[in-house]
Amino acid sequence: MSKYGPKASEKVEEAVHEMKQGKLKTGTGKKVTSRKQAVAIGLSEAREEGGKVPTKSSRKSA
Repeated sequence: MSKYGPKASEKVEEAVHEMKQGKLKTGTGKKVTSRKQAVAIGLSEAREEGGKVPTKSSRKSA
């Protein structure tokens, strides 16, 4: 069983494409330069639209 649905891969692909064109912005309006950040934005958008994306993992302090 796959972890991510088709909507997630579609959103990530769009976000990375926008980042490469220099059009992707963060929530505060700054330009996204990191590929990892673009993937995170794509997954977040897919999650908001009800796509099959695992929930965000919370970091535990030692």
